[in-house]
Amino acid sequence: FWECTSGTAAIRCPRSSGCSRSSSLFIQNEDGGWGLHIEGHSTMFGSILNYVALRLLGEDGEDGRNGQMAGARKWILDHGGAIAIPSWGKFWLSVLGVYEWDGCNPMPPELWLLPKFFPIHPGMMCCYCRLVYMPMSYLYGKRFVGTITGLVRSLRLEIYNESYHEINWNRTRNNCAKEDLYYPHPFIQDMLWGFLHYFVEPVLKRWPFSKLRDKALGIAMEHVHYEDKSSRYICIGNVEKVLCLLACWVEDPNSDAYKSHLARLPDSYWVAEDGMKIQALGSQTWTASLSIQAILSADLAEEYGPTLRKAHDFVKASQVLDNPPGDFHKMYRHICKGAWTFVTRDHGWQVSDCTAEGLKAALLLSQMPPKLVGDEMEIERLFDAVNVVLSLQSANGGLSAWEPIRAQRWLEVRRMHIISNPSSKSFQEAASDA
Repeated sequence: FWECTSGTAAIRCPRSSGCSRSSSLFIQNEDGGWGLHIEGHSTMFGSILNYVALRLLGEDGEDGRNGQMAGARKWILDHGGAIAIPSWGKFWLSVLGVYEWDGCNPMPPELWLLPKFFPIHPGMMCCYCRLVYMPMSYLYGKRFVGTITGLVRSLRLEIYNESYHEINWNRTRNNCAKEDLYYPHPFIQDMLWGFLHYFVEPVLKRWPFSKLRDKALGIAMEHVHYEDKSSRYICIGNVEKVLCLLACWVEDPNSDAYKSHLARLPDSYWVAEDGMKIQALGSQTWTASLSIQAILSADLAEEYGPTLRKAHDFVKASQVLDNPPGDFHKMYRHICKGAWTFVTRDHGWQVSDCTAEGLKAALLLSQMPPKLVGDEMEIERLFDAVNVVLSLQSANGGLSAWEPIRAQRWLEVRRMHIISNPSSKSFQEAASDA
């Protein structure tokens, strides 16, 4: 069953809490921290989020299993404490109530109000950056904070080297542990963020300028709802899924949108031998297409006839048959009729290489006897797939993955995408596609 606690949606099932804890503790590094991925060196981002998640799931902060929690807290404090977590971590801690929004660089929803031709308009960003920015800008604009519980107060004591209420949050905005600093900001960017933080944000909080914020928040949620419905509430990835789910809950905890999000969460998680896992996406279509090609390349069609027939049915059932609903160009979406996604049809997001592999598999199977692999796909649907692939070709001859390139290259070269990409300390090449 589901329970919403402290403003965050948490999964509850008979084994979920223990399985989630087991998974995190199993991948803890020997030095006490956690990395960005299971083979990575310990980072402040990975360590704090895992530590906080374990505490929320019921792990004891003082003892824990085999002293692992004490070791994690020591790593965090020895490396500067939570004020050194990157921007994305600052965001999540602010939502929970163990960090202050004043310690975050601005994520203004007002960017949605800019003219569409502006190079820093969210509609110009790569889809992953844009779809993260939608709910983040909404939650930042609302300055949403979950219920301050006893556990939240305890966390405020556990992950800082100084008293929580004595921290100068304005000075922590650009703090980042060296273990996490992959893509430093240039000085001019810090100046721009400082201007937004000290001058623009205070103005937008006051009437009549607060009307602009209200309008911007409405537009941000309009995009959230559109993307949710277009992907049948799977969302483009699990990072965006959780953010959009939370935004819908903040807007209305009794809404159909929030309930629809909950219904699709099982698409993303499962219990493995070492605990509960969350996956970014499945790879059903991608894996099926390549498996078909492998079987045919190995000349095993006769031996695997029933498998090929089922796989053929899946490929045909997985092709996207319609473009996104309504005026999808207004919502910065691209055509997807005829595409194959990385996952299933419900996902709705066209991918150039997945479409190419799905098309290749369909063409190969069309040359096989129908008695063995089933009826071939209608030729019109094959043409639709070709149309999607060609529509994603760039001026340099290459093909982008998800959408035609909109952002100018200088957004990456000058690192201006960091204005709108709160993860930029830890990732790069996030505003424009290939």
